[in-house]
Amino acid sequence: MQQKPKIAGILFDKDGTLLDFDASWGPVNRKVALMAADGDQPLADRLLTACGMDPVTGAIVPDSLFASANTVEIAEGMIDAGSPFTLQGLVPKIDDCFAEAAQLSVPVTELKPLFARLHGKGIRLGIASSDNERSIRVAAERFGILPYVDFVAGYDSGHGKKPEAGMVLGFCAATGLAPSEVAVVGDNNHDLHMGHNAGAGLKIGVLSGTGSRETLALHSDMILADITELEAVLN
Repeated sequence: MQQKPKIAGILFDKDGTLLDFDASWGPVNRKVALMAADGDQPLADRLLTACGMDPVTGAIVPDSLFASANTVEIAEGMIDAGSPFTLQGLVPKIDDCFAEAAQLSVPVTELKPLFARLHGKGIRLGIASSDNERSIRVAAERFGILPYVDFVAGYDSGHGKKPEAGMVLGFCAATGLAPSEVAVVGDNNHDLHMGHNAGAGLKIGVLSGTGSRETLALHSDMILADITELEAVLN
């Protein structure tokens, strides 16, 4: 049997992994779509659909724009679907909405005790998200985990975007770890592909976000219900 790699660092995705995706993002995505539609509700519904959200049920399509894309990619998708804004005009508006949303986000579990325990075991911790860095830091500060976090990367932090390897390699540069010592934890295939592209030691899918067991199975080394199961599998 293949030996489990020795993990000394964990790089977490944010939305759907640390934060409850539907509770945190359903209302925000609707607000963003209506803003991008300039108040036109039928157009807003079309923008939601184009980005992977059912305008009636709020269900998110796995690996869709809302599930895994960064702000620029979401803005491009909305413009292609009929938003009257320019890319340069829409991106900062969406980023502002997302930063405000970080004040309302809902964690999947109480994050501070979990991060404190992992940190206490000497595990280096990071957060890598397709959201902007400002939003990540607002959420991390709000939930009291920022003191335990060694690295934060958003799409605008200079490490490239998912599923490229850059965010994992940036985490390794910040902590002195090799990619083989890092577990990448996320709820969609962008996270898992990022881990694969960087040579991460473990790629862990969680079912607390937009991915399903079926969509995550091919590209993960293991699948957990959520991050509350993480400590048991890393021991």
